Amino acid sequence: MGKHNRNPKSYIAPTLAVSLLAVLCMAIFTALTLLTDIHPAKLGIITVAIYLIICAVGISMYFLIGKRVQRFHAVDDSASDLECNLTLNFLSDLYMPVVLINTQNKIIWYNQSFADKAETRGSLYGKSFADYCPISKEELLACESMKGLTVEAFGAYYNIKAHNLPFGGENMVLTAWNDCTELVLANKKIEDEDPLVAFIVIDNLEDLMQYAQESYRSASARVEEILRSWADSIDGIFREYERDKFILVFQARHLTQFVAAKFDILDKIRDVRVGASNLPVTISIGISTLEGDLANKERDSRSALDTALQRGGDQVVLKTPEGTEFYGGKVQTANRRSKVRARVVAEELSHQMAQAENVLIMAHVYPDYDAIGASVGIARLAEYCGTPFNIITNFTSSDFKKCFAKLSGYADSNVFVDVPTAKGLINENTLMVIVDVNNPTQFESPGLADMVKNLAVIDHHRKAAQFKYEPKVTYIEPAASSTSEMVSEMLEHVLAPGLLTKDIADILLAGIMLDTKQFSRNTGARTFGAALYLRNEGANPSSAGELFYTELNSLTSEADYESNVVIYRSSVAIAQNSNTQANEAVGRVAAAKAADKLLNVVGIEASFVACHAQDAVHISARSNGKINVQLIVEKLGGGGHFDSAAVRLTGISLQEALTKLKKAIDEYMSENKEEK
Repeated sequence: MGKHNRNPKSYIAPTLAVSLLAVLCMAIFTALTLLTDIHPAKLGIITVAIYLIICAVGISMYFLIGKRVQRFHAVDDSASDLECNLTLNFLSDLYMPVVLINTQNKIIWYNQSFADKAETRGSLYGKSFADYCPISKEELLACESMKGLTVEAFGAYYNIKAHNLPFGGENMVLTAWNDCTELVLANKKIEDEDPLVAFIVIDNLEDLMQYAQESYRSASARVEEILRSWADSIDGIFREYERDKFILVFQARHLTQFVAAKFDILDKIRDVRVGASNLPVTISIGISTLEGDLANKERDSRSALDTALQRGGDQVVLKTPEGTEFYGGKVQTANRRSKVRARVVAEELSHQMAQAENVLIMAHVYPDYDAIGASVGIARLAEYCGTPFNIITNFTSSDFKKCFAKLSGYADSNVFVDVPTAKGLINENTLMVIVDVNNPTQFESPGLADMVKNLAVIDHHRKAAQFKYEPKVTYIEPAASSTSEMVSEMLEHVLAPGLLTKDIADILLAGIMLDTKQFSRNTGARTFGAALYLRNEGANPSSAGELFYTELNSLTSEADYESNVVIYRSSVAIAQNSNTQANEAVGRVAAAKAADKLLNVVGIEASFVACHAQDAVHISARSNGKINVQLIVEKLGGGGHFDSAAVRLTGISLQEALTKLKKAIDEYMSENKEEK
C-alpha cells in the first residue's frame, strides 16, 4: 500500500463541506443583493473570493490534520500487532507450561511445553483442566502468593499461578506452571533428615519393684534392650542420662511410621511383666516437632514428657504445630508422687502470691465439693501470704450453697464473686489459680483465664490441653485422689498447726470423701495422711458427711437414670434421664451417683450416664479400671481420670450426644481391641 493512498471515503467529508459552503455563499450573495445598493457584479466577485479563501484554508487544514492522525494510527496499530505477536510467540516457545482455560474449565489453548509434559500426541483442546491439575482454577485464583500453589502433576511438582484474562465478554484464566521439583525434594529431604528429640522415662518400674524387688535388674535391662533395639532400627542415637531415663535422637522421617503404628513400642514395653501379680512395665515419651534449634526442641520435648507424666504415664505426647496428640494411656496411673514436690510447689505458689497484687481462684463449671474445698484451701494460703483474694464461683450451685453456709467468715467479706465482677478485678499483676480442672473448655469462665498472664494450675485430672500463657506454677498429679488432697498437703507444709480453720478443713475433707467415694476407691497412704492432717486441724467426718445428705428430688432423679439403662457392647452401661425439665445441678449429681452404682452390676466394666437439661448434655463416666473412660470422653472434648471422667456437650440433643458417645466408645474399643 502506497504511502499517501487514502480510503475514498476520506474525501466524502471535505466534498460535502465545500458544497454546503457554496450554497451558503449563494444565499448570502442573494440576501446582500436585495438588501444593499452594492453592484451585483462587484458583490459576486467579493463573495467568490471569500468562498475560495475559506475552501483553500479548510481543505489544507483537513489534509494536514488527517495526515498526522493517519500516522498516529499507523504507529499504534503496528505496535499493537507487534505486542500481540511477541506475547503469543513468547508464550508458545516458553519453557514453562502455559494453559488457557474457559469458564467451563476446558482447555482452549496451551503451549508446546505443556503438550510435552502431558505426553500425548493428540489434541488437548476441549479437555477438562481437572484431568491435569488436582487443584481447581478457583483455588488457584484465590491464592495471593506470588509463586502460586504447589501441586504434584506429571510426576513432578509445580508452582501454578493463575491470572484472569477477560476476552470477548468471557473471563478466561491463564495458568503458568513453574517446575519446582528440585526445591520441593530438597525441602522434603531437609524435613526428613531434621533431627528430633524424644525423652523416654520408665514411669512405674520403681513402684512395681516395691512388690518384686528381686526382678528390678532383669526388668530394667529388658526394657532398655527393647528401647535400644527400637533405636537401632531407625539408626537413632540412644543414651541413658539418668536411671530409667533415656534420650533418643532420630530423623523426622521415622515419625510417620511411629504414628501409623500408634507407637507400638508402648505395647512392647507393656509386655514386660514383673512379680507374682504379672504387673506390666510402662513408659512415657515426649516428642516435639515444633520449629527451632536443638535447644528449643530439647525444651519442647521435655515439656511433652511432663505432659505425659501429668496425664498418668504409659503414653506418648507428640507436640506438633497443629496441636498436641496423645497415644497410649491403657494402664491405670501408678501412685509415684512425692511429698517433696508438694512442698516445692507450695513454696513456689506462696512466692508467686506474695509477688502478686491480688489472687483470683477459679474452678470448673458447676463446682463440686472437691473444687470448692480446693478453692477455699488456696484462698487460705493467699490470706496467709497477705495478698487480697477472691473466689470466682457459680452462686446457683447446690454444693456451693451448702458450703457457703459453713464459710461465714468468707461469706461476710465478699470473697466470693461472679464472673462479671471478677473481670473488674484483673490487672497486669493478677495471679489466677485454677483448681480441680486443667481443660479450658471446662473452666467457670474460659475467657476470663485468657485475660490473665500469671496462671497457676493445681489439679488431679490428666492434662488435657495447653494454655494461652505458660503457667507460672503447674501441679498436676493424676495419681492423687482429689485436688483437695493435694491442697491439704501444700497447706500442711506452709501453715503452722492450728492456722487452718475448722470450716475449711471440713470442706477439704468433704472434697476428698467425694472423689474417693468415702475412702473406698483410688486411695493411698497419702490420701489418709491428708485426711489425718485435716482431722488434726479440726475437721469432723460427721460435719463433712452432712454435706452429702440427699434431697428427695435428687433421689428420684437418681432412680430415673437407673430405670433408663441400656447395655452397649456387652460391657458398657449407658443411662439417661427421661425428665428433660429437671434441675440441671440436681441431675448432674444424680448422674454421677448413678454411674457409680452401675459399676456394681455384674459384667459392667464402664458406665456412662447422660444428663439432659436445657441446651446442654452432661455425661458422667466411670470405670472399674479395665476401660479408660478418660480417653473416651477426651474424644468428645471432656477429661478426667482413667476411671472417672466427664464431658459437657452444648447445642445438641440428647440423642445426638448418645450417638457421639457410642461412636467414641467404638473408636476406643477398636484402638484397644488387643487389650480386650
